[in-house]
Parts: sequence; structure tokens; C-alpha cells
Amino acid sequence: MEDDSKPKGKLRTGFTTGTSAAAGAKAGVLSILNQKRTNFVDVTLPKKSKIQIKIEKCEFNSYNARCSVIKDGGDDPDVTHGAEICTEVSLTDKLGQIEIDGGEGVGKVTKPGLGLEVGSAAINPTPKKMITENILEVAKDILKKNGIKVLISVPKGKELSVKTDNPRLGILGGISILGTSGIVIPYSTASFAAAIRQSIDVTIAMGDNRVVLTTGGRSEDFSKKIINLPDHCFIQMGDFSGYTVQQCAKKGIKKAYAAGFIGKLTKMGMGVKQTHVKGSKVDMKFLADMARKCNAPIEVIDEIKHANTARHVFEIVTTKSVQGYFDLICSEVHDHLREHSENKVKFDVIMFDFDGNVIGRFPRQ
Repeated sequence: MEDDSKPKGKLRTGFTTGTSAAAGAKAGVLSILNQKRTNFVDVTLPKKSKIQIKIEKCEFNSYNARCSVIKDGGDDPDVTHGAEICTEVSLTDKLGQIEIDGGEGVGKVTKPGLGLEVGSAAINPTPKKMITENILEVAKDILKKNGIKVLISVPKGKELSVKTDNPRLGILGGISILGTSGIVIPYSTASFAAAIRQSIDVTIAMGDNRVVLTTGGRSEDFSKKIINLPDHCFIQMGDFSGYTVQQCAKKGIKKAYAAGFIGKLTKMGMGVKQTHVKGSKVDMKFLADMARKCNAPIEVIDEIKHANTARHVFEIVTTKSVQGYFDLICSEVHDHLREHSENKVKFDVIMFDFDGNVIGRFPRQ
């Protein structure tokens, strides 16, 4: 249902907690260097575009600085919208090194399967890289004589975290520092659905009846390396797989590649038509059943049943070499997508690992 209190027209984008932390870190370094308050910084995003961020608070001396940014989620209904993200920058004697850690209000990782070390702060790789790159833009002279330590804290992080999936994922005591693009694209069902319809219409208008449906930007980038189709054939369906497939069938698409990672594809294999993280959970029983069908040892099946995340299952299956596992999930996805399309569309389902390697496919090539 639409929210009438929101302005009609284009939804406002925002920026992520990762971008907030990168802005604070860069501002802190500049304040130490220039010995004056930094009010705004230009942050370089992962795809190299820039965004100007306002610095809310800024305290500094010759060796330390503490800057904060108010996180702006744009028109996205995000629990971290309006949260204060604080970044403390200190010079150290570890020549040339940049260390990044989480303080108060940033969650600690207590379970495997998140792509982060157990015991470490819940700061994802992309924000870490973004913080490092933005510091390097301004701190080359400092790093010839010193190291830099960055400590991120979120004063209200602990109370905000209970409104997220963090406790269930074993991230305790605070929120995660996230972001893959640095920008928050508003999660609006109506606008996303319109964009999907429009994308399919463009494909057809260009004389094509084949599409590549991906769950997001990374899976699209990986797909472009292995599927030789024009750009207009690539459509990000996000979480709306059921809707997208129905529209493909309705508009006359004959062949669709569906590509993604284990988490979203598992939900699609379970028959979930809308895979937004809040709306559905990965069923470990389903993933354990997949292992049983692949004749995995009982202890591996049991380990999967008690896994923390789909990524954790990926790690277990890869380590224990369960043959045919990812292909089988792709085959389940294939059957559901065929059903959603009323058997009007042919599908090729592809699963990537987190480095972009194809680990599962159906029909098998």
C-alpha cells in the first residue's frame, strides 16, 4: 500500500552507514592535517562517483579527531535513518598501516556464514575498502610517518540493532556498517515494479526476446562476463522474482537467464516470489533436504540444518565437497520460475559464488 504522506514523483536516494563512516574518517584526517574543523567532505563511492556529505560534529587535536555524520536513508524505510555514525581517527606508530575497527554500538560477529571473521566488528568489506580508499586520497604524507586507526561507533546502535536481523544472524551489541554501492536506493514496490515492466518493454522494443534477470548489481556484473547479450537485455529484478517472471510471460519473453547468489536463489527455490530479507527467511530445513538428496553424510546434513545463514551453508557445502548441491538448488529455482511463467518462458538458472565464479547451473551445460 502506498504511503500518501510521501511526496509523489521520484523518491529521494540516501547514503549508507558505510558512506557515513568513510565521510567521518576522511573528515577526521583532514581536520588533523589542516588543524581546522571540516564541515563537508566529498566521499568517493565504490563505483568512483562522488557524494558530498555534511559533517555534524568535529573535534580534533594534532593526533586525534572525532567526527560524526547523521545517516540519511533518503526515502527508504531504514531503521538507521537519522542515526549518528561517529568516527574516531588516531595516529599510531604502525607506519603506513590503516586499521579499522568497531566501537560502541557496532555489532560483533558471533556466528559464521557472514563473510566476516567471528569475533570481529560487523563492518563489511566494501565499507572497509571505501574508508581505506578515502583516507588514502588525503593521508599519503601522514602515512609516511604514522599509521592511522579508525574506530567507528554508533551511540544508539545497540537499541537500533533489535529492529534489524542482526540478533538472529548472531551480530550482537549493535548495528552493522554496510553498503555495496554507498548509495541507498529507495525500496518502493510501486516504483520497482514500474522499472521492471519498463525494462522488459525496452528489451522487446529493441527486437529481443531474451533477458538476463539478476538479483542485484553484483550478480548483473558477473552475468555480463558470461552471457553475451546487449545491455538492454539485463534486468535487475531485485526481490521481485515472481512478479518479473509473470511480466516476462505476459509480454512475450521467450528465454530468461536467472542469476544470483545462494541466499536469494534459495528463497526462489523454496517458491518465495518476493525475497526481500524482511519478508522471508532462508529455510535451513530446505537446504538440509537438498544435501540429503545429494547423498551428503548425516553429520553434514545436520550441520546445514543448524547453519546461521545461506552463506554459511555455502561454506559448509564447499568445504565438505557435497557434489551437485548448487546445481540442485538451481533446478528447484528453475521449476518454480517455469511455474510462475505458466511454462511460457524457458529458463537457465545460474548461481555465483561471492567472487563471481559459476558454482551451480540448471539446465546443466
